[in-house]
This record gives sequence, C-alpha cells and structure tokens, in this order.
Amino acid sequence: MGINIKGLGTYVPEQKLTNDDFTKFVETNDEWIRTRTGIVERHMAGWEPTWYMGTQAALKAIENAGISPSDIGLVISSTVTSDFLTPSMASVIQYKTGAVNAAAFDLNAACTGFIYAVDTARRFLATDDDMKYVLVVANESLSRFVDFKDRASCILFGDGAAAAVIEKSDKLYASHLASDGSGAGYLCARSLNVAPEVKTEKDFDDGFTDNPIHKLYQNGKEVYKFATNVLPKSFEIISEKINITKDDIDWFIPHQANVRIIETAAKKLGVSMDKFIVTLDHYGNTSSASIPLALCEGVEKGIIKRGQKLALIGFGAGLTYGGIVLEY
Repeated sequence: MGINIKGLGTYVPEQKLTNDDFTKFVETNDEWIRTRTGIVERHMAGWEPTWYMGTQAALKAIENAGISPSDIGLVISSTVTSDFLTPSMASVIQYKTGAVNAAAFDLNAACTGFIYAVDTARRFLATDDDMKYVLVVANESLSRFVDFKDRASCILFGDGAAAAVIEKSDKLYASHLASDGSGAGYLCARSLNVAPEVKTEKDFDDGFTDNPIHKLYQNGKEVYKFATNVLPKSFEIISEKINITKDDIDWFIPHQANVRIIETAAKKLGVSMDKFIVTLDHYGNTSSASIPLALCEGVEKGIIKRGQKLALIGFGAGLTYGGIVLEY
C-alpha cells in the first residue's frame, strides 16, 4: 500500500535574518556564509510559538486537501522544539485545527522527522481500515536553542512549519528508516530541565559535550561525513527494494542542511544538481520542516507535478537517517 499526499501547507515566521544581520553579533560576513553553506537568509520565530506555526501550516494543508478536519484520524507532529514538555504539539494542533476525532502524538527524529512521520502515517493507514486521513506536521523553532555565540552553527538554522494530509493509495511507495546512535553526541542539545552535570555517588558522564545548557552543539566535520554517506545510501537501499534507478526519479528532495552536503551526495549518486530541489538559500536548515517546505515550494511553483516520482532523503541528530520514494 502506498500513500497519496492530498494536501500541503506551510508557514514561516514574519521575522527574517539575512547574512548581513549576523555580522552585528558574530565575526562573519555574507560571502563566508554563502560560499560555505549556500544560505542567504532565514526566517526566525519572534512572537510565534512552535504550535502556532504548525497549526497555520496544518490549516492550509487541510484546506488544500478539501477535507473536513473531523475526518482526520491521526495527527503526528515532528519536532525537536516543542513549546512544552507536555502536552505534545500534536495535541495542541489537533484541537486548534478541529480534528476532534484524531489521536495525536509527537515524533522526534530531528531533521529526518518528516520522513519518519510520513512512514509512520503510512503504517497506521495500512493497518486501520477506518482511518481515512493522517495529518503530518513538521514544525520547528530552532532559534530558541541555537548558540548565537557560535558563528559556525548559528548561521545555519531557521524556523518554520509545513504540513501534509495523507491518505491511502495504490501509488508507488517504499521507505528506509535507520539510526546510528554512536554519533548522537555530534549533534545535540540538552533539555532545559536537565543540568549539564549530574552528581551521584560518583560523577555521571553521559558522553555528551558540556556545551551551555539547552544550546545546540554540532560537530560539523563529523556530521558532514555522516550525511554525505547516508543520503546516497538511503536512496540506494530503497531503489533496490522496488527495482528502480536514479533515472526513474523526477526530483530528489534532500534535507536542506548545507549546499555542499547536497552537492557531494548528488555527485556520489551520479545525479545532476538540476534534479535536486534546493530551498536552503532562503530558509536555512529548518530541521524536520526542511523537506516538506521544499516539497511545498516545488508544488506551488509547478515544478513538481502529479504522477512524478520523488525521492525524499534526510539525516539528522540521533544520528537518524532515511528516505522515501513515492509517486506524487
């Protein structure tokens, strides 16, 4: 059983930071950021909480799908930046959108979150005959825990949300989900309520960096090595499952972390960058929202059309990775 993406919606914050804005508080410049990341500007949440951005994207997706919110059987929110320890962002969005008959939960697979959530939605639809639609929402406020004193990482991230209404279909579909927890410390941020040092009868060392509490830490070199390996790897595993090749794919939609990562992955796959949807120049890295934001933009611009085959491939903290090949 495959899926059909029936409706899509997005929301990005009103506030926008250009590369020049970062020169006011860290030692950097526009050329340095552009050449190393491909990023020019990014949206950053001001007054907007994570749940609000997710709700706005979800409402647009529901309207785009032309369905009643009461027909939604499940809401899955992929986020690493929940506004609350509890309740989940999914529960808040379920209420705010009027999805009164839906179950709801959050899913944290970092930047691979949308892929994990869509595949989870597909599995629920496949096993529950009464479930008509699943609402998947990727909503992230990364600016809340970026370390703005770290010039290497603070320039990379942006905020935003994207949502998809998903239904059962006999269309082409295959997926691959994976994780390598040995690299968990390469991209991490502690919870606000957890002290960086925990004293017991003997000092407890969790193996993670002692970066400032709840601020994001990234080992750029290790993440780059990991990402450029697993992006092509995920696609190759999926393609073997369903006996397709890179030439059968109309568009590759990768996680939007760094243009150099995308270019290296494309080279390893032997695929022209012309077949990659790239939006990080104006969104930056929005974690789990990056793939659906790129998908939505491609659809809105008429680049992505019904019947085309898409390869969604991502990686993120965990270290998680995975991909989906589907027919749009």
